[in-house]
Amino acid sequence: MKRKVSTLLITCLTLLSTVAIASDKDTLIVAQGAEAKTMDPIATNDVPSYRIMVNIYDTLFQRDQKGNLVPALANSWEQVDPLTLLIHLKKDIKFHNGNDFKANDVVFSLNRAKEAPTLMSFFGDIDKVEAVDDYTVKITTKQPFGPLINFLSHKGSSILDEETVKSAGKDYALHPVGTGPYEFVSWKYGDRVELKANPNYFGGKPVTENIVFRTITEPTNRIIALETKEADIAYEIDPIDLQFIKNNPELVLMEQPALSINYLGFNTKKEPLSKKEVREAIAYAINIPSLIDAVYLGSATPANSIVPPGVPGYNANARRYEQNINMAKELLTKAGYPNGFKIKITLNDSGTRKNIAVILQDQLKQIGIDVEVEIIEWGAYLDKLSRGEQELYLLGWTTPPECDAAVYSLLHTKHHGSGGNRSFFSNPKVDELLDLARKSTDQEERNKYYCEIQDIVQEELPIFVLANPYDNVGLQKDIKGFLFDIESEHRLYKAYK
Repeated sequence: MKRKVSTLLITCLTLLSTVAIASDKDTLIVAQGAEAKTMDPIATNDVPSYRIMVNIYDTLFQRDQKGNLVPALANSWEQVDPLTLLIHLKKDIKFHNGNDFKANDVVFSLNRAKEAPTLMSFFGDIDKVEAVDDYTVKITTKQPFGPLINFLSHKGSSILDEETVKSAGKDYALHPVGTGPYEFVSWKYGDRVELKANPNYFGGKPVTENIVFRTITEPTNRIIALETKEADIAYEIDPIDLQFIKNNPELVLMEQPALSINYLGFNTKKEPLSKKEVREAIAYAINIPSLIDAVYLGSATPANSIVPPGVPGYNANARRYEQNINMAKELLTKAGYPNGFKIKITLNDSGTRKNIAVILQDQLKQIGIDVEVEIIEWGAYLDKLSRGEQELYLLGWTTPPECDAAVYSLLHTKHHGSGGNRSFFSNPKVDELLDLARKSTDQEERNKYYCEIQDIVQEELPIFVLANPYDNVGLQKDIKGFLFDIESEHRLYKAYK
């Protein structure tokens, strides 16, 4: 109790300006656990950044509340042949600066996306993007590309104003311009991003005039911000705090199974993790049910695959690991480490991941593995993983209902590092299956490839998937119109007090 009171005093003293804003019905304060990395859609592939950008930009297509693909900036489309997609654009849409949205902006944006290292797994198979006329775009792929339409809803394919990007140059991320429901106002790094309503939004003017995204990394402080009405909405509520929200009549908890995984990653290029027996030993040393009980408190389920349940192609029969200390020790001995070894686990400053790390530290000690925990800020963490400087690491991955998005980035050899394969895993058979699944437009055939991939991953263990978590949002009870996004990237243009 003392800790909570002292934290509350500090929070109140430092956030007085936010309290003043939060009392305004024209402003929604949104608290999230990590700083956005950038406002440029092609420069990242992380949820904290996209949660802001989804309110600034639009894509050609988007997912509705049920996960169905619907047109956004696109009006209609035709698959002319296996390599050619023709997209007809909506007319009379303007960017925030007043410029008309036209085909040249789509060509420019998608060409940027297909060259971006962070997005190569989604758009690298695009060969050409051409403007047929001002409101028609032709996309040609290098080979048949089954998931293309799905990927045109990915936030990395957000459509930017060509003129603004070119004139801003390297400073563009500080002055983003989209067609979305909210316009960018300011970014005080480490504190907040401020947005204002776009009165000309083609989907109708947003209900609330201002949105302020606050970075509150400490989970307890996000709860306090809700309790004291310094925040109207809070993302990433720690499981330990869920009951507090449920018991508070002034607050509302929204929760649903997420299309995501939380996993322990192995840098397969570094000894001793380069040895499969070591990775298996670690998997056998971990007691998943006890970890889920202790950390998630019922807000997750044990995982057996890199693909979340609910995504077409999920393999329910993929191998599951149960704790077996004797087997773990035998595998370590076979790998040449009968007495264990010292290793570092790296993670960002997320409360859930901190708790997981502590439990893993304790469980791996049983087989002689001495784990040092390293905690660093979100942006620096992603950079470190991309450079391959980590040994063990903890991370999550959220995917749309498209199996390629769940596996290609995380596993393909050509996406080592910033492309998503932060385990630096290379397996020729997996690469072959990934490419075959991507070339096919037959969903049943694709699912067979994906099931085989999941079997191999559970044997080779470049990553050890721990849990399928639930997504959650805490809100003040007077918040209406909040749309719970299936990909955890929530659009706020219908939310209001």
